[in-house]
Amino acid sequence: MKIGIDLGTTNCAVAYIDDNGNPQIIPNREGERTTPSVVYFEEGTVVVGKSAKLVSVTDPENTVQFVKRQMGNLDYKFPMENGEKLTPEELSAIILKRLIEDAEESIGKKVTDVVITVPAYFNDAQRTSTQDAGRLAGVRVLKIINEPTAAALAYGLGKKENQNETQNILVYDLGGGTFDVTIMSLSSEEVRIRSTGGHKNLGGFDFDNAIFSYVADCLEEEHGIDIYDDEIAMQELREKSEECKKMLTTRKKAVVSISSQGKSSKVTITKEQFNSMILSLLNSTIIIMKSVLEEAEMEWSDLDKILLVGGSTRAKAVSDMIEAETGIRPSSELNPDEVVAIGAAIQADLLEASDELEQEPTVKSKSTKVVDVNSHSLGVLVHDSQSGEQYNSIILPKNTEIPASITRTYYTSVKNQEFLHIQVTEGDSEDPEDVWIIGDTEIELAGNAPIDSPLEFTMSYDENGVVHVFAKDKYNNENLGEIVIERKSNLSEREVNEKATKLMMLDIE
Repeated sequence: MKIGIDLGTTNCAVAYIDDNGNPQIIPNREGERTTPSVVYFEEGTVVVGKSAKLVSVTDPENTVQFVKRQMGNLDYKFPMENGEKLTPEELSAIILKRLIEDAEESIGKKVTDVVITVPAYFNDAQRTSTQDAGRLAGVRVLKIINEPTAAALAYGLGKKENQNETQNILVYDLGGGTFDVTIMSLSSEEVRIRSTGGHKNLGGFDFDNAIFSYVADCLEEEHGIDIYDDEIAMQELREKSEECKKMLTTRKKAVVSISSQGKSSKVTITKEQFNSMILSLLNSTIIIMKSVLEEAEMEWSDLDKILLVGGSTRAKAVSDMIEAETGIRPSSELNPDEVVAIGAAIQADLLEASDELEQEPTVKSKSTKVVDVNSHSLGVLVHDSQSGEQYNSIILPKNTEIPASITRTYYTSVKNQEFLHIQVTEGDSEDPEDVWIIGDTEIELAGNAPIDSPLEFTMSYDENGVVHVFAKDKYNNENLGEIVIERKSNLSEREVNEKATKLMMLDIE
């Protein structure tokens, strides 16, 4: 059984393709169509979802939220009462296990394969972490698919008219914690991504924070109380800030009541005030939209439609701002909370999984073709032979169609060079300070070559957006094979196996 999972910052959704070929959202054990991405630990019990979110107000120290923002961050560890520290991969795997168990209970079948969505702007470390989380949860991750691409699949499936025409669509994806813009060409036969961009830390959570800061300032001004000294009151205000944001999508004003250290305040926030609070955040999304449009070599007039994805697009200020900038009224025909999961389920259905776990899934014949792009340039750090300075040499530029593979030739810097230190980078700048080093490794050379001997490097991006590097010693005509990149921000294979064994025994409520 294959399912699609939208592993969101604030909420998750799960979908599958039923026996009639129609995508269906799978309700969780509470009968709800989305599950909060919240984990709560209490005396050996692990609780995920709505119950965990409710209890977070009274016990914030044992509650984890917004873990998606920590994916690929090897320094993040959540401390438990028993002294253990959990990684973002483990915490995400716990959420995935709960989602999978609920799906199996609802469908009545064992789930073995999943497609998980990620923001288009996720980097290699974040994508690898997401894959590892799926492995820890005990399922095979058939594919990591970008959230806007999933939304396009969901949108395209239901379009019966003008199937021979190609539409240019911009997907504006503003979720709980991340923001993506993707421009694509969509036809009945193909989804082709033209360009993509985004921000990994911009979303509805930041809208909540704007309300939180405003109310906290009001409390301090009225009573001289710093809410940051009261952890329970802080968590309560976070929940009420989210409720206030949702209320202001349909009402002209909302009231936030907060108590801390024996003092109470009631703060009224109007829709106009809220729009002013988030104006700088929305302006940031416009800047990214313009950049992505330029990279696609398009004008606003070239777009046929703008699709809104992600629960945060429910704020009216979002659609008003987009229309004012582009002249196009964004479409709200899709459910922003469910469309990504549905697209993931469609992608899962397009893949033929092998019975062999190590074998890559193949695309079904006569299915919709999905052509995606990489969201970050890939390269290696090299030394300039004349200046002696180090710089970032881009091998695979941003917005290259994937899967992709490009070969470049570099040259040894000393005679009889025996070792080569390789640092693989992600980023668009030549300055090493402005790029992210995915990982590094050292390879052994024959040690018999003159200076300036050619070394051939092939860098590839697979369909999941994960990086692979291959090397060849051209002087000795020796194929050095795939270089094992020691990723700085990901778990080792041994750690994945150990943590998977531990999580298999975990009982999740």
